[in-house]
Amino acid sequence: MSAADRLATAEAMIAAYNAQDADKYVTYMTDDACEAGYRGAVVREGKEGTRAGLNAMFADFPENRVEIVGRHAFPDYVVLHERVTRGVKKGDSEPTPGFDVIAVYSFEGEKVSRVEFIR
Repeated sequence: MSAADRLATAEAMIAAYNAQDADKYVTYMTDDACEAGYRGAVVREGKEGTRAGLNAMFADFPENRVEIVGRHAFPDYVVLHERVTRGVKKGDSEPTPGFDVIAVYSFEGEKVSRVEFIR
């Protein structure tokens, strides 16, 4: 898989995320993939943990979206500068502040095995 193909995979994951389609999002991941803080604790473990975590977040933040601000593709990694906007959390009246994050997508074969967030 080329670096360009890996970049296309990460971008497809963001498109699924923005559509709030956790089922589609996890199709790009290995079965034991995870999402974690950079060099830190796992926040979503495995496809099912990722699906459940995303669905819970999407329920809380129905306006949640990511804009890709910058992108770099390497042979085994993709690094995206992502700008997250949350919108109004369910049950709140004021918008939740957005934030920028660097996301490092690691690959095993054609699938993402780990996403680490630097915030």
